[in-house]
Amino acid sequence: MENATLKLRGMSCASCASNIENVIRSVAGVERCYVNFGAEQATVTYDSNQTSVADIQSAVDEAGYSAQPIQDDRLDIEDDSEKRTRQAENRDLTRKVWLSGMISSILFIGSLSAMTGLPIPLIPMWLHHPLLQLILTVPVLFWAGRSFFINAWKSLKRRTATMDTLVALGTGVAFLYSLFPTFFPQWFITQNIEPDVYFEAASVIITLILLGKLLENRARGQTSEAIRQLIGLQAKTARIIRNGQEYDVPIADVILNDLILVRPGEKIPVDGEIVEGSSTIDEAMVTGESLPVKKQAGDEVIGATLNKTGSFKFRATRIGKNTFLAQIVKLVQQAQRSKAPIQRLADQVTGWFVPVVITIALVTFIFWFVFMGNLTIALITTVDVLIIACPCALGLATPTSIMVGTGKGAENGILIKGAESLELAHKIQTIVFDKTGTITQGKPTVTDFITLKGIANHNELNLLRLAASVEHDSEHPLAEAIVQYAQSQGVELANVQSFEAVTGSGVQGFVRNKLVQIGTQRWFKELGINTNELQQDWERLEFLGKTVVGMAVDGQIEAIMGIADAVKPSSASAIRNLQRMGFKVVMLTGDNYRTAEAIASLVGIRKIIAEVRPDQKAAQIEKLQKKRKIVAMVGDGINDAPALAQADVGIAIGTGTDVAIAASDLTLISGDLQGIVTAIQLSKATISNIRQNLFFAFIYNVIGIPIAAGVLIPFFGWSLSPMIAGTAMAFSSVSVVTNALRLRNFRPKIILN
Repeated sequence: MENATLKLRGMSCASCASNIENVIRSVAGVERCYVNFGAEQATVTYDSNQTSVADIQSAVDEAGYSAQPIQDDRLDIEDDSEKRTRQAENRDLTRKVWLSGMISSILFIGSLSAMTGLPIPLIPMWLHHPLLQLILTVPVLFWAGRSFFINAWKSLKRRTATMDTLVALGTGVAFLYSLFPTFFPQWFITQNIEPDVYFEAASVIITLILLGKLLENRARGQTSEAIRQLIGLQAKTARIIRNGQEYDVPIADVILNDLILVRPGEKIPVDGEIVEGSSTIDEAMVTGESLPVKKQAGDEVIGATLNKTGSFKFRATRIGKNTFLAQIVKLVQQAQRSKAPIQRLADQVTGWFVPVVITIALVTFIFWFVFMGNLTIALITTVDVLIIACPCALGLATPTSIMVGTGKGAENGILIKGAESLELAHKIQTIVFDKTGTITQGKPTVTDFITLKGIANHNELNLLRLAASVEHDSEHPLAEAIVQYAQSQGVELANVQSFEAVTGSGVQGFVRNKLVQIGTQRWFKELGINTNELQQDWERLEFLGKTVVGMAVDGQIEAIMGIADAVKPSSASAIRNLQRMGFKVVMLTGDNYRTAEAIASLVGIRKIIAEVRPDQKAAQIEKLQKKRKIVAMVGDGINDAPALAQADVGIAIGTGTDVAIAASDLTLISGDLQGIVTAIQLSKATISNIRQNLFFAFIYNVIGIPIAAGVLIPFFGWSLSPMIAGTAMAFSSVSVVTNALRLRNFRPKIILN
């Protein structure tokens, strides 16, 4: 199966989106299709052996719309041609709104006396002359509003109906009816019917709908503002070093393994690894971390981040579509194209909305004209029903909120793979954390260095130098921890002779003719080395869940070292926040129970599942799910991938493995667990926003259509003006999009420090 994303043109409402979905799904070989009206895109899964993107495009074109494939590996939100097209559309709409607005103002002012039944000073009566109003209305309807009639005709040929159908019917009926009293007023007088014309109503309605469309287009253009700003921060050029010469080249000309120079205050153009120099780098635009990060030779750097203090050279390791920033953009775009389950109700409604509205309009006309004998009210109410009903608000309610929500997530260092993940996150009940690399740093460090005789009698730094020198030749993770600890203390290493690694026990070697042995207590007992003098400290460190190794010099115990995987600074506060929010927090680890309990006590977790093999983690998640719990799993390693996939919501640490990230639904770019709190709060805010939008869209039509049909006339003698109906319809979509844009003000709330 292949996936394709198409940019759509020609949609005017959610019914158009529904029509395009049906057209694409009818193409042989298409398995799935979702049209996002808010993003004006279609996401299609198809069998390349049966069909192609060109076949799908042809089907869309035949349906009266247009579709162009979007390259998923592009880094920008809108390519230049697409941006120019959008700007041209807005300019065209602006011209039409201004011209039709001026004409409609004249028509409206000229009709005030007739509408109110009162003479209004300073308004000449000739402004309400039917022939003049006809002449003024023609350019509004058939130039500014021609797209409504063209699209309605296309829909008729396809045997479908859209918002354009409603607008064309409503304004067309008002215009055609007005032609008769304009040219045959005497017939109306003989039938005791007031020869009213509704040219001003048709003109004002077209103007208001065009204005609403313009405002809607501009508002929808802001839904991806967060990610667009992020992309705008990327460097435009890079200073590369080739053959000893420095060149400034466009970022697109950088190739893999290029050596690139970055000076203070410059942006890092692509991803890479520092080979010379050091600096502090502001990675907030990508990771959400506010504090600059110190980088030196061997460290990775991320494209689009800002170099703060020093100069350095780095080698390009990822360019173009493979950069970290490009992957972020790709994930966010995929999420914005996806469909949330809550959208299904709106899709079902919009599928039959327009035909039902046309039916209601016909019933309304028949009731008032045939049964009540009032042609004027029949005409007004029919036009009102056709004009006030609009499925656009329903179609925009969910996708606009999802687009803003996912963009806001990226801004806060949270990548959301799909709308379904964003919606499901607010339903989570239990959150399961892997220990190593998730709650902890995932990197062993020396936390305790206890010498037998102390600094006064034996140089502690000299002992550390001896230990690190021997461990330097070992590949064991604990050896790396000891070496890094020694280097952090400014210790210089010495040469080692006769180095030997004893599997499962320790290492030994000669440093300046001294035999240095570092290993387990069991090994020391086998060697006959007495550890009694440090036994109490040894047991205390083990009770705290630390790995303890002893150090002997020439067969005598001299020191012990406690090594542990340090807890991340944010872990305890994030977990307390989640518990305060009502979530059940569980730690799942393959470590022994004592170590797991020690870490759990530091971060406040009470439920522990320890000594679990990697292949058993997914089964543990499934066991929790069988208790009717919505379970989230947080992990970072390859062994966490099955559990992340099994969980209702998989949350990967961005500093972890690619496999874990691929299996997850949410990714915390910086690895800060506080991002889980932010993600859940963002999910709740987004779903609340969607529900508000759907409520406004539904209630608007539920109340508006009966009023437009004249339900209040028998009680109050009042009917809705077609112009008011047009105003309400025009701004219903604008109000939904504006409400969705409020999510841009989202700020995470930290409950506890």
